[in-house]
Amino acid sequence: MLSFNSKVWFYRKPVDFRKQLDSLIILVADLLKMDPSSGQLFVFRNKGADKLKMIYFADNGFWLLYRRNEDYRFKYPSIMDEYMELSAQELQWLLSGIDITLQKRPKKITASNFF
Repeated sequence: MLSFNSKVWFYRKPVDFRKQLDSLIILVADLLKMDPSSGQLFVFRNKGADKLKMIYFADNGFWLLYRRNEDYRFKYPSIMDEYMELSAQELQWLLSGIDITLQKRPKKITASNFF
């Protein structure tokens, strides 16, 4: 089950969508230098901006999730770095077709008083 506490990593560069699960796992391990079995979600985009693939490891195997839009293009952040961390809210915005670069990220607050 996908945990909302998991980190979400968005690979900004377009990926050849003929790549399947094993190729994406290798991309995460070799190019991003991250552990694909860490329980984190890795999100990939295609060149046409109408498809996303996501990989995630849970319990004893990998999940490959695929999203294809029929009506609109995804709004991606510009390619400045190879990848970026997304919050759960930003992932929802991305999946909904909302341009995440135009949204304000909520300020992180560390609670110190609990009464």
